[in-house]
Amino acid sequence: MTVNWFEGKDPRPTDEPLMALVSIDGTHAYAATLDDGFEHIILLRNMTGSDKDLDNYFRIIFDKDGADWTFVCPSGYKGISNKEYRIRTFYDEGYKEICSFLKEVGYPETVEIPKRYKRHYDYMIKEDF
Repeated sequence: MTVNWFEGKDPRPTDEPLMALVSIDGTHAYAATLDDGFEHIILLRNMTGSDKDLDNYFRIIFDKDGADWTFVCPSGYKGISNKEYRIRTFYDEGYKEICSFLKEVGYPETVEIPKRYKRHYDYMIKEDF
């Protein structure tokens, strides 16, 4: 995985919170300090010149303690029409790619989904698939 840091500035090691957009195909990621990136959509715009492909990235905020995942499964994720299967696939693939990214940049492979983003995750658990 190729990691592209905002303005080419790799801040590691740091105690500052960081943010990243990890591509759904696992080929690349965009990362920055939270102060530089502000929000995921702004980071994407600053890194690519466009904010139209946000759904092609898994979004995390991370630090030395692990990562918080903005778990929002796009309705068109990989063209999967079955909601249960789509959410499960998004979770499985996202967890794998996020952990791969965290390992690549030397941070703990601990991924949490904050309460405000657990709607789809809770749906997946409730359906037990």
